[in-house]
Amino acid sequence: MECERMAGHPVQEEEEEDGKAFPAWARSLDQCFGYYDVDPNYGLTKEQVEKRRERYGWNELEKEPGTPMWRLVLQQFDDLLVKILLLAAVVSFALAYLDSDEASSPSSSSSSSSSSVAGGEVGAAGGVGGSITAYVEPLVILLILIINAFVGVWQENNAEKALEALKEMQSEHSRVLRGGKMVDDLPSRELVPGDIVELRVGDKVPADARVCGLHTSTLRLEQSALTGESVAVLKSHHAVPHEDVELQGKECMVFAGTTVVNGTCHVLVTGIGMQTEIGKIQAQIQDANKDDDETPLKKKINEFGEKLTLVIGAVCVLVWAINYKYFLIITVSEEGKMTWTFSLQKCTYYFKIAVALAVAAIPEGLPAVITTCLALGTRKMAQKNAIVRKLPSVETLGCTTVICSDKTGTLTTNQMSVTTLVGVGYKEDVLREWTVDGTTYNPKDGCILDRWVPGNLDENLEVIASICACCNDAGLVYKNNAVRATGMPTEAALKVLVEKMGVPDPREQQRLRNISETDPESLVQGCTDWWVALHPRLATLEFDRSRKSMSVIVRMPSGRNRLLVKGAVECVLDRCTKIQAEKGVVLNMTQQARNRILSKLNLMGSKALRCLALAYRDDLGSLSFYDGEGHPEHGWLAEPANYASIESDMIFVGMVGLRDPPREEVPRAVQDCRDAGIRIVVITGDNKNTAEAICKEIGVVQDGEDTSFCSITGKDFTSLPYNKRYELLLSHRGGCVFSRAEPKHKQDIVRMLKDAGEIVAMTGDGVNDAPALKLANIGIAMGIAGTEVAKEASDMVLADDNFSTIVAAVAEGRSIYNNMKAFIRYMISSNIGEVASIFLTAAMGMPEGLIPVQLLWVNLVTDGPPATALGFNPPDTDIMRKPPRRSDDQLINVWVFFRYLVIGTYVGLATVGVFAVWYTQPSFMGIDLTADGHSFITFHELRTWGECHTWEGFKANQFTAGSRTFSFENDPCEYFTTGKVKATTLSLSVLVAIEMFNALNALSEDGSLLTMPPWVNPWLLVAMAVSFGLHFVILYVPLLANVFSIVPLTLNEWLLVLAVSLPVILIDEVLKFFGRMMSARERRQRKLKMN
Repeated sequence: MECERMAGHPVQEEEEEDGKAFPAWARSLDQCFGYYDVDPNYGLTKEQVEKRRERYGWNELEKEPGTPMWRLVLQQFDDLLVKILLLAAVVSFALAYLDSDEASSPSSSSSSSSSSVAGGEVGAAGGVGGSITAYVEPLVILLILIINAFVGVWQENNAEKALEALKEMQSEHSRVLRGGKMVDDLPSRELVPGDIVELRVGDKVPADARVCGLHTSTLRLEQSALTGESVAVLKSHHAVPHEDVELQGKECMVFAGTTVVNGTCHVLVTGIGMQTEIGKIQAQIQDANKDDDETPLKKKINEFGEKLTLVIGAVCVLVWAINYKYFLIITVSEEGKMTWTFSLQKCTYYFKIAVALAVAAIPEGLPAVITTCLALGTRKMAQKNAIVRKLPSVETLGCTTVICSDKTGTLTTNQMSVTTLVGVGYKEDVLREWTVDGTTYNPKDGCILDRWVPGNLDENLEVIASICACCNDAGLVYKNNAVRATGMPTEAALKVLVEKMGVPDPREQQRLRNISETDPESLVQGCTDWWVALHPRLATLEFDRSRKSMSVIVRMPSGRNRLLVKGAVECVLDRCTKIQAEKGVVLNMTQQARNRILSKLNLMGSKALRCLALAYRDDLGSLSFYDGEGHPEHGWLAEPANYASIESDMIFVGMVGLRDPPREEVPRAVQDCRDAGIRIVVITGDNKNTAEAICKEIGVVQDGEDTSFCSITGKDFTSLPYNKRYELLLSHRGGCVFSRAEPKHKQDIVRMLKDAGEIVAMTGDGVNDAPALKLANIGIAMGIAGTEVAKEASDMVLADDNFSTIVAAVAEGRSIYNNMKAFIRYMISSNIGEVASIFLTAAMGMPEGLIPVQLLWVNLVTDGPPATALGFNPPDTDIMRKPPRRSDDQLINVWVFFRYLVIGTYVGLATVGVFAVWYTQPSFMGIDLTADGHSFITFHELRTWGECHTWEGFKANQFTAGSRTFSFENDPCEYFTTGKVKATTLSLSVLVAIEMFNALNALSEDGSLLTMPPWVNPWLLVAMAVSFGLHFVILYVPLLANVFSIVPLTLNEWLLVLAVSLPVILIDEVLKFFGRMMSARERRQRKLKMN
């Protein structure tokens, strides 16, 4: 490790100017020390540290300036539908202000005074009530916009949390060699490239660094959160032969945020802050934030807003065009001279009608109802262990077409377990095999199959159990109602195997069983402890890369020592000269026995099992009575170079096959995804064989399928031309497997899928998954095994880490989308009816039937509860047997638009018709309308009411409404202004009633109410009762009745309302019948095409 300190500036500056980073992993230690201008025995000087800090800054992740709150709020108004609402509010404020000015002018006051006398109570309430009414509308609209803005800010204010979670992964203090002295607690943020840092077991690596010296025979790091590898990775100080190597292949590098699980070493810092692999991930998360796409629903709402703008503009212009003659009178004299007269008052009046049209056309309650429905959906999902962090994700799940899943910890348990136990039979070339059940570290999770009896061990199995228990540094602990592993996952799995094997002492086996049943926490590894007590350890021969084995010297009950060995099968087998048979008989290792073992190894390897051989040695020569540091041979034993000679002439006893097993529920979930038309793409940092084997087992790759078309490493994938990558990823409609993938590969894959129009859900649990989670349409993190970085970058967190929860969430998402379509169509059809009502009123020249504040009340309050209740419609039974809907699926297609145009037209005719009936008909369908004593006129007079002052002898009778009396002695023409209050109330009540009945129509798009009766959704019936109740409140509470310019209705008048409203159900039933016929024809055509 020693070398001469090189003078001058490091080469780093020259190479970085060329845009290349120094490949420390592919350079010798001398080259690395020279490049960073550091003496490994002295460290950096104070001057060097200061210069490098000026150049590289601090060892911390950058924090981009967050978006100011005011900007976040303004962004919520950058939406076309919101802008339309905002404009409507501004115009309403302006008109209300003008009205108040007119009311305060002297002429106005006198006019109001006379009206007050003539109109009785109406006039008295007109000044106050009218002004209140005028301002209620814009205030309510603004209140809606403010609430939606705050909801939007709350949803979006999480982008920086993922970056903060990354910072928590960084180590706080480090042991650093500076100026020839070891600084034990230097803040890690003060590290600079070239620092020499000491790492020990349990340390979190503070920066990316090159290993420059081991103080133990082995060094292992847990870096699964960064690379996706399922086991701790062995590190060395030897350079790798190639510069172009994936992250997993940089065996001489340690990375910031990973943890040392075994060994001690010194490392040379090569990258700090944003130049570390974690820093690169942060940069990728920031890039992914920039690529944030709108959800499919938001796109549809925006498209609807654009169309709505055109419709509103066209209708408003049309209304003005129809009624221009009232405010712009053009006359031509006999001489041909043209003169025109403009009435600002009448122009303003029709402008108000245009504003009313806008209010009617805009579904003001839609944003609130969507938010409410999504929020209710998140509660349902939370009950199924899917915690939704962003509301729009609920809807996005419903149209997911591809799930990109990490393997380790997502499809698998991220807990190593023994699945196969191999022992020796009655002679040397006969092997016995047992299948071991269970996928966790809990010994009670599964057992050894094939008629295994715990504790019934022959001599061969006893030695296997003693090796697994004693040649082992891991542990099992009971914590938070689960068994956790400490130390190496592979060794922890061996201890679980020992617990399942039992002990050969019947009394001890019974005692352990009794304790396990009564107090499982106190004795998680009772069998292991029994073996360890029987064979106390005296020395450990640590694992190294050359031997590929680890061994311990233990004291046997006989007083002599035994060497217990575990390691790579080929390496251990090469050093075995004998083999122990079933009854404990030791036989010579024949070539036939060796071939049989290697054949079994190949078979287990084809199943992606990690295999370990187990062996022992009794004849230890001078070490047979070794008893510790005082023994003469201790110095010889402490030298790692002698380990290989000690581990020779061994006796082979068996082997075990381990793996990170798939979760039990995953195969079923994968099949459910196939049935639902959802592709699964597995992207993992693990090796190709392991990934393929797991994917075949869970069904992502079908048995017998040629994996050359669906399995590739991340490096090979990125080296392909774009068209080849596109073909591999998209032409193959089944599952795909990407192994040895780095974070950048995951993002490339997700981005390509999105560019191809797929709706991508990305699952993961590690830091390396965070950028792709952020980039995907919906990122899904694991709640138990997931890192905080992954959770903060995600849209949804699985509380139980259960892959099948995703399938349940997708089904819920589809159901929610269908329900949202139902209430969106319901609200839009209602709005079409309101537009038709105002348009027909203006087109026929009748008095204004519905004023803006009444329309706002209907859109927000009356329509709100039924629309929300439609979100509780039960899901279709075959919802997960249908293919995913297209992201460009139309909320309203041509047929649906026609249907609701018909319904809307009827709503318009009904509301305008009941208004006209009250003025013109003493009875309707046998219902007497004369009880209040009001006057009846002809329909022609109603249409030309503006010319009332020219009618000779026109008089209007006074009439009663509730406790109020309306008189028109002073000005009979007020019968069409203040006197229209009863007709307006009837129109409003018909509108409310029709929309309640129309909510029943929205239970199903094509299903009849005979097959899907109202009580399938009891919440809808409750909501209808609430809406009717609210309507009764504003009718029969005098103060509210004044605000909304309405009066109470009699029983006969309510019968009229019902008679006019109920036909909407019959009309829609006829339309649904034709819709069912059209759907059946489409299904027949699809079947014919398939055949």
